[in-house]
Amino acid sequence: MPPYKRKKYHHGDNTLSKKYKTKRKTKDLDEIDEDIKPQSAEKLLNQEVDYDLPGCAQFYCLHCARYFIDNYTLGEHFRTKVHKRRLKALEVEPFTQKDADIAAGHGNYVPPKRRKIETQSLKESEMEK
Repeated sequence: MPPYKRKKYHHGDNTLSKKYKTKRKTKDLDEIDEDIKPQSAEKLLNQEVDYDLPGCAQFYCLHCARYFIDNYTLGEHFRTKVHKRRLKALEVEPFTQKDADIAAGHGNYVPPKRRKIETQSLKESEMEK
């Protein structure tokens, strides 16, 4: 048996590719758009202490849906390219069922509105430390 014979045994094994695609699944933009609304944002930014999450769930980036270990790390995250790309992606309103109907030919196309998204402010008491 030649040495290259064993290389292609995983061909067609979709469970591996599915596992890798969903391994680091984060919230989609439409889910984050729901979190940005004031009622949801207040709950997410003022969570109870949960020792299973990084930073006891006290340092949360609303736009990226990520927890951080302290306020300094959260502030450093706000300056990263990943966070800035996420803010740029959130500027366009997410698609709705109405947009899908218009794309199917039931109405006139209206381009999505752009909105101003700003980074959340850091907690005042933690910035002094």
